[in-house]
Amino acid sequence: MKPILQLYRGYANEEELIVMGHVFKRTYDYDFQKKNFKNASSIINQFRIKTIQNFDVYLKFGEKEIHTKTLDDGYFKFCIPLEKETSFGWIEYEVFIKDEANTITSKGTFIRPHKGQLGIISDIDDTFLISHTPNIFKKMYILLFKNVNDRRVFKDVVQHYQALSSAGRNKKEEENAFFYVSSSEWNLYRFIVKFTRIHNLPRAVILLKDIRRGITDFFMSGRGNHDHKFDKIKHVLEFYPNLKYVLLGDDSQHDPALYERICKIFPVTVIAVYIRQTGKSQKKEVRKIMKNLESLDVAVCYFKHSSDAITHSKSIGIIK
Repeated sequence: MKPILQLYRGYANEEELIVMGHVFKRTYDYDFQKKNFKNASSIINQFRIKTIQNFDVYLKFGEKEIHTKTLDDGYFKFCIPLEKETSFGWIEYEVFIKDEANTITSKGTFIRPHKGQLGIISDIDDTFLISHTPNIFKKMYILLFKNVNDRRVFKDVVQHYQALSSAGRNKKEEENAFFYVSSSEWNLYRFIVKFTRIHNLPRAVILLKDIRRGITDFFMSGRGNHDHKFDKIKHVLEFYPNLKYVLLGDDSQHDPALYERICKIFPVTVIAVYIRQTGKSQKKEVRKIMKNLESLDVAVCYFKHSSDAITHSKSIGIIK
């Protein structure tokens, strides 16, 4: 059986390139049909994968060929210095692996942000993808039985995200750097990419939780400790220290407290925080956090409808 190579979108600054992926022994295609419970079986199958540890992986970049090996969970990550100036925007890279008889090659992309002002970091579930996270049974039902083509975004959220993507840009091909950081696992990467394409959301670097390798793990998907989100967001802000950031999340889990911690560490870098209200009323503890962020000169918006977030972004001059 041939090994399977999965690449993820990477990112670069002036000095370093980071690209990553997995090597699988077994994986399953995602069937984008909903009939005969195919969506449910496709989703569950994403958690029945088998990875290969300590497998040789090669990155081709420019004239160089760089070698590494996968970690225990089949994950690999290349962090390499950039020795010469690269272009801006989305750039292609190539990775290959070998078994006894074959060379398997895959091409991915990484972003080197255009020089500008904004980086946007957004949660996924219940921030732009309607997921009903507080109700675990409803969330699981929708994940299993609602095909990716039937899943929905919140009204006007795409308009807001597209405006943030082009904010401050004069050229159509230039975009601000977007990052989707979620407590979902790498198992759902292909689903997330497909969903964001369907709804014309900005292309983004997607940073997810460590992969899970069992059916029982499916029922814990997106749950547990959320510190990995803090670590990944902190890393992005350290990697691009000259950008100003807009953070978008929701009040269904830990985004407000997590973003508060980020703002305290980066008091100059984060300029705005948006938190979507997921219940019938605003949460007292979230309002308290937002008031505290305002005292740090961070613009805040605790909103029910994306139209209100758009109005706020216009009022503080982020978008036109």
